[in-house]
Amino acid sequence: MDLEIRTLTTDFLIIGGGTAGCYAALTFCEASGGSVLIVEKADIERSGCLAAGVNAINAYIVPGKTPQDYVDYARADAQGIVRGDLLLTMAEGLNRTAARMESLGLTILKDDQGRYAARGSRNIKINGENIKPILAAAVAAQPRITVLNRVNVFEYIVRDGRIFGAYAIGVDEPVLYVISAKAVLCATGGAAGLYRPNHPGFSRHKMWYPPFNTGAGYAMGILAGAEMTTFEMRFIALRCKDTIAPTGTLAQGVGAKQINALGEGYEQKYGITTSQRVHGTVMENLEGRGPCYLRTVGITKEQDEDLQKAYLNMAPSQTLRWLESGRTPGVQNVEIEGTEPYIVGGHTASGYWVDTSRETTIKGLFAAGDVAGGCPQKYVTGAFLEGEIAARAAAAYMDDQTAPPDPGDVKEKKRWLEGFLNRPAVPYGTDELEEAMQSVMDEYAGGIGAHYRFSEKSLRIAADKICELERKTELLAASEMQELVYLLELRERLTLCKSVIAHLGARKETRWHSFAENTDYPESGAEWNCYVNSRLENGRLNMIFRPLVREGDAYEH
Repeated sequence: MDLEIRTLTTDFLIIGGGTAGCYAALTFCEASGGSVLIVEKADIERSGCLAAGVNAINAYIVPGKTPQDYVDYARADAQGIVRGDLLLTMAEGLNRTAARMESLGLTILKDDQGRYAARGSRNIKINGENIKPILAAAVAAQPRITVLNRVNVFEYIVRDGRIFGAYAIGVDEPVLYVISAKAVLCATGGAAGLYRPNHPGFSRHKMWYPPFNTGAGYAMGILAGAEMTTFEMRFIALRCKDTIAPTGTLAQGVGAKQINALGEGYEQKYGITTSQRVHGTVMENLEGRGPCYLRTVGITKEQDEDLQKAYLNMAPSQTLRWLESGRTPGVQNVEIEGTEPYIVGGHTASGYWVDTSRETTIKGLFAAGDVAGGCPQKYVTGAFLEGEIAARAAAAYMDDQTAPPDPGDVKEKKRWLEGFLNRPAVPYGTDELEEAMQSVMDEYAGGIGAHYRFSEKSLRIAADKICELERKTELLAASEMQELVYLLELRERLTLCKSVIAHLGARKETRWHSFAENTDYPESGAEWNCYVNSRLENGRLNMIFRPLVREGDAYEH
């Protein structure tokens, strides 16, 4: 198979057509007269974290609260390891993005006084099944935005610390795209599939985070030498057992508390931060007081029906389970469990090390949404706002200093890809190596099977085994373009696994139970009030320890 080379040029390249990417494209058109190219490996109408919809805006400044209140909440939940400057610049625009989405057609529920209906102290209710089609329609209405669906970006074009574009391949066509751009936004989302999931094998894609978010943006940044931050703050979601449906609608919507099999509440025993809620559930099960539940028995008939409707918006399997069994939440408590760990900067602080304009340490490369680090608890509106900030900064950054790709580099990239496509098959494929990777991470790097715990010794074993799998990956063969995409995704996950392992080992404390449960260092220490960052230099991952950005200050490169 020979790959056709297609050369494209744009002013602003957006990699990933999800929440942040679409919103950034719309903003860029307002801030600049330049052209925009969104490259999406699926289809922007139903891609990314919002593909199936969502039933609440989880980051909103409700009446009586301020943006600083939101910063304080996120800082407390992450036990101090956040970028307050990023959080504040995000929080100040949350409500503006919600209002704009309403103007585009999103249904935001109202109370009897005509105000947005609150769900908890930082949330408002929406009918969000069609939130992604609304964004896609707004993008399609802009003549200066071009969308390439079913095209997978796999590598940046970087020279002398500056980005000039990216390489991509067609998912369905044998095409190598060489894309030149004056500025680039990475909005690829976080990473799922590094660890063995709750449902391995045939059902392995039944998970909390989108299974096709492979950490591509992280991996491209790592390999290009960008500074990354806080991969050790993994995210583990507390979910409804078996369906992996969200629990926030139960906890916030009807005030359901966590209880063990004896009916005892245990939240206050362990704490109520996100990681502590997971840790408490793990400990109650380990000590023989499981299974654990959210107490819903006793809610009103109206609340019961509202919950069933709410879950149809984003987790219909949970509603179907209630209806099939006849045991709705008002009749039976909902059993809960933790998921496998994910790397996701929208809930924790993992991702690119950025300044307040969301520019990475690679000049001209910006990051927004789940792929941007330092700013947890951003959710949907926070991803919108970061896309807006990055797009405005990219518009201000652009100049005429473009550089055509090096013909020799393009030829070498084509030869490398065709090597996979034209190679005789080997006895194993991407599925087998992916499952092996997940088993390694689960057993030795703090997965479900290890109760999220790891040690220095187990991390060393994990690192060695991941390197061995990397070597095997380079011998794989792909008979078609979709298989080549799977192969590149596996390489991305393995690259990220190595960084996650290094970060877990570098922070020698247990600050976030379950998220980073280090059995060699079970306590938290003040000396670790710092950011653990990393940068790949000369083939070696160097760890960087940066002091916290002080309250009221801002970090700039």
